[in-house]
Amino acid sequence: MAENKQKKAPAAKAGKKSRLWLWILIFLGVWWLNNFTLRTTEAEVQSSKINNSIRFAVISDQHATKHGIKNSTIAQTIKDASPDIVFILGDMYTRESDWELIQKPVDLAADLVSAGFPVYCVTGEHDTDERYISELKKAGTHVLSYDEETIDVNDTRLHIMGIDNVYYSPTFDLNTAFALDESSFNILLAHIPNYEKFADFGADLTLCGDTHGEMAQIPFGGGPLYYSEKKLWLPKLLHKEQKIYDKGFFDYEGGTMFITSGIGVYPAPVRFNNRPEVVIMDVRPKG
Repeated sequence: MAENKQKKAPAAKAGKKSRLWLWILIFLGVWWLNNFTLRTTEAEVQSSKINNSIRFAVISDQHATKHGIKNSTIAQTIKDASPDIVFILGDMYTRESDWELIQKPVDLAADLVSAGFPVYCVTGEHDTDERYISELKKAGTHVLSYDEETIDVNDTRLHIMGIDNVYYSPTFDLNTAFALDESSFNILLAHIPNYEKFADFGADLTLCGDTHGEMAQIPFGGGPLYYSEKKLWLPKLLHKEQKIYDKGFFDYEGGTMFITSGIGVYPAPVRFNNRPEVVIMDVRPKG
């Protein structure tokens, strides 16, 4: 009997080792899916200022790296959706990157412009290199640094405003930079969300990035694992009195702010339940 037990031991060890490798492979698969595969997030806004539906593609925070999601994958996802306008919301590379990496978002924007899409960009706290901005403009993108444009799309007038925001001063006031156009659908592009200031300004639609959706999201609507702005763990579960602006829509009087969780994995590939995204947003007539 003792001999039989000794013979079975190696088989038991082999079984444990096989299960361990299985769990490792599952973990790696889940990790890869959450960090290096691109999803399309569909969103919708309604407004009485819209005469015919308009489609936006929104991308942000690529934080370009040598590996990860390819430009071609991002571009093809956008092309397949056939948007009327593409909005790029900043931090498309990481500060102090080599030009090889800075070139990647330039090439992406150039590809989208060549495909016939109007592309509007703002910068964040990372992608401030003057050569990068110059190359974006040469590629045909509209880089808005406290600038604005009014255009007609599908029989609707759009008033597009953009700010390059690194940090907000205590005296920051959009009303000193822009005036809303009541005859247009007003869109504000700003990399870093600032809900109180943007709500006070009152654009019909404000588009932001920066948060990365706080990287890891608790399943079943539990919110972000960590809220960096206020340095809180499990904010929606343990600090319900706090306002959490991580990703998605946040309404205010007369309009709404939308935050995309972006594409990149900066500062580390720790996304969970919050895959990199291209947002396809349909703005429809209200009624």
